[in-house]
Amino acid sequence: MSLITCIECSHVVSDKAASCPNCGCPVNFSLDATAVPGPAAPDTEPKKRRPAKRRKYKKLPNGFGSIKKLSGNRSRPFAAYPPTREFNLNGSPVTQPAIGYYEDWHKAFDALREYSANPYDLAHENITFSELFDLYFKAKYIDNKKKKFSKASAASTKVAFKNCSALHSRKFKDLRKYDLQNIVDSCPLKHSSLELIVTLFKQMYKFAKENDITDKDYSEFVRINIPDDDEIGEPFTQEELSILWNNNQDKTVQFILVMVYSGFRIKAFETIEINKNEQYFKGGVKTKAGKNRIVPIHSSIFSYALAFQPLNFNASTFREKSFYPALQQLGIDKTISGKRHTPHDCRHTFSWLCDKYKIDELSKHLLMGHSLGGDVEKSVYGHRTIEELRTEINKIKI
Repeated sequence: MSLITCIECSHVVSDKAASCPNCGCPVNFSLDATAVPGPAAPDTEPKKRRPAKRRKYKKLPNGFGSIKKLSGNRSRPFAAYPPTREFNLNGSPVTQPAIGYYEDWHKAFDALREYSANPYDLAHENITFSELFDLYFKAKYIDNKKKKFSKASAASTKVAFKNCSALHSRKFKDLRKYDLQNIVDSCPLKHSSLELIVTLFKQMYKFAKENDITDKDYSEFVRINIPDDDEIGEPFTQEELSILWNNNQDKTVQFILVMVYSGFRIKAFETIEINKNEQYFKGGVKTKAGKNRIVPIHSSIFSYALAFQPLNFNASTFREKSFYPALQQLGIDKTISGKRHTPHDCRHTFSWLCDKYKIDELSKHLLMGHSLGGDVEKSVYGHRTIEELRTEINKIKI
C-alpha cells in the first residue's frame, strides 16, 4: 500500500481506496501523471482486414447511359450501355444490348460519349455483309416505288454479291479497305464483272451510311488493278457503215448509228439526257472526265436521237436481243480480224471518224470524255463551247 494525492482536492489517500474520502473522486482515475504505464496486454483477436475501397467514378448525366463493371476475370470488364428508352408494362426497363466492352472505365465513357453524339441502331451493330445486302436489295429492287429496275439489273447485282462470298458472314462494321480490295484482286473474272462488284460495294456503303449503320465508306478506296478489256475493239469499216446507212429504216440500226456518231458507251444511254432544244447529249459513265460531258448531236442522227427513250433502254438486253442479231442479219457481225463486233466498236468507230475528218485533238478528247492526264495546258486552259464542238463533230461526213 502507498499513499497518493487526489487529483481533485490534493487530499492524501491510500492507493487501495475506491475513492477519495474527502471529495469522492474515484482513485483509479487519480494516478500520478508521472507514473509509467506497464506493457499493454496482448491482443488475442487477429485484426480484421479492411475491405479495399471501391474506386469512385464521376456520375454520368441523365439520359447518357450507364457503365457497369462485370464480375470475373475479364480482359474487358467495363460494359457501356445506352440510355433506357423502353419499359415493360410493369414499369421495369427493357434490357438493351451493350454498345461494347472495354479495358477501363474511361474507354467505356468515350464510347458512350461518341454514341450520345451520333446514336445508331444497336440492332445493326452486328449486321453481316449478307444481311446488309438483303436490306439493300429489298430497298432498291422491291420497295422502291419511284423507279423500277430491270430484271437484268437485279440479276447483275445478285451475281456481284455471289462473287463476294468470302465476305458474306463477316460483320459489316469490321470490314476495311483491304478486305474489299482483296475480293476484287482475287476475282478471276473480266473487268466488267469487277466493275459490278465495285459498284455493289459503293451502293451498299451508301445505303449503310443513309441508315446510320456505318459512318465510314471504305468502298471509295477500292480500285480495279487490271486493264479494261472492254476498251479493246475494232471500228466498223467504211463499207460496213454504208450498209448501216442503207438500212437506216430499221430501229435497231438507227440506234447503232446514234452510238457510232456520238461516241458514248452503250451503258451511258441508260441514263443519258437529251436536250432537244439545244440539240446535245449530256451523260457518260466510268471516268470523271467522261461523266456528265456534253456532246452535240450530229445532224445526221438528230431524228433518231429524238425518238430514243432512255428510261426504256437496257444495255444488256439491247446488246443480246437487238445489236448482235441485227448485225448478223446484215452480214457485218464480224470484224476484219474475224472477231465479233461489239457495241464498244461503235465508240472505236467514232474515234476513227474523228481522226479521219481531222477533228482537233482537244475537241476529240472532250467529245469522247478522255482524261487529259498530265497535259496541264489542255486540262486547265483547254475549253470549247457547245457551238465549237458542234462545228467539229459536224465535220464528220456520212
